[in-house]
Amino acid sequence: MPATPAENLLRELAPQVLGALVRRYGHFDTAEDAVQEALIAAADGWPRDGVPDNPRGWLITVASRRLTDLLRRDQARTRREETVARWVLPEQWRAPAADRPAAADADDTLVLLFLCCHPALTPASQIALTLRAVGGLSTAEVARAFLVPEATMTRRISRGKQRIRDSGLRFAPPTPAERADRVAAVLHVLYLVFTEGYARTAGPGLLRADLTAEAIRLTRLVHRLLPDDPEVAGLLALMLLTDARAPARIGAHGELVPMAEQDRRRWRADQIAEGVALITGALPRGVVGPYQLQAAIAAVHDEAPTAAATDWAQITALYEVLLGLSDNPVVALNHAVAVAMSRGAPAGLALLADLADDVRLADDPRLPAARAHLWERVGERVAAREAYRMAAARSTNLAQQRYLNARADRLADDPPG
Repeated sequence: MPATPAENLLRELAPQVLGALVRRYGHFDTAEDAVQEALIAAADGWPRDGVPDNPRGWLITVASRRLTDLLRRDQARTRREETVARWVLPEQWRAPAADRPAAADADDTLVLLFLCCHPALTPASQIALTLRAVGGLSTAEVARAFLVPEATMTRRISRGKQRIRDSGLRFAPPTPAERADRVAAVLHVLYLVFTEGYARTAGPGLLRADLTAEAIRLTRLVHRLLPDDPEVAGLLALMLLTDARAPARIGAHGELVPMAEQDRRRWRADQIAEGVALITGALPRGVVGPYQLQAAIAAVHDEAPTAAATDWAQITALYEVLLGLSDNPVVALNHAVAVAMSRGAPAGLALLADLADDVRLADDPRLPAARAHLWERVGERVAAREAYRMAAARSTNLAQQRYLNARADRLADDPPG
């Protein structure tokens, strides 16, 4: 069931409200509880009484009252609002005045994003807390993004909050020396939020447009703050170039449409043009990182007029550079598929065989799905059908399951040749 306009508004406002409370009062853990109570009150009251003229202000007011009640109940020290100085970005972090969001927008969501990526937290806690507090993902969704059990992620998030609560961390923008590490964590979080929105790990549908839109919006804000960072530009380009295909990715009945079969006239040309311009400008500016390389791969796909005209040799070469930067089994899997398309399916199958024992892909549907696709290309119908069935069994997304099972059924029903 699609979200209502009020539910979409609450999702959009939640991180802004949480950011405002943390900025004013501190107490990250208790502030999140207060915001959750305010959201429940809004979800209960707004459908009956109507959305207030200033919904963000309403939520901040209600959440502030809840926060005060919670702090008093827990006998925690409270900070009276008149003694709390407004948290402001230092000059070196400010965009030019003409480019800054209006005060009404207040970069609270972006502030919260950097707060959650404080270097005192472990990288795993940074990402988990940000996905939970800023990305709006449930604990179960965060767990799937990390490929860990939900109970494990619950403990991880709780430990992160405990660290914030017990250490009395003073959240502030990173110094120039800290900036690179903090920005890297922020970009990783935004990448995961976008990925969850573009290819849902579970549920009936394939896309969550609210998450992809929020990831793009936040990445634009980071790019505005750091316009000369090539990896920030690379990530924004990657998101735009990937999201440009979304209108053609779902068929008339909600079914998944693979890229080779998509109607490219439905791709968003404006996003492709912006993404290509971003990555073209970023690549010559310094050390090339993984987001820039992934964006370059996406640009090669998006600029091909047809699937048959895709420059698979260039994509293969880009994946080989990407493989040199990190030991990522999904990159290795995509490289194998690119090799199959540029040098023949047997060459790709040989590379996929090398990934068969990688425990990081043990439950991932992408490996048997890629193997099935290549078996099908070489005419091994029985092996392909079995691999499609295995991929469907591993998938937790219903749209992906239906697609994979349909491919297997077609191989069972259609005569060879």
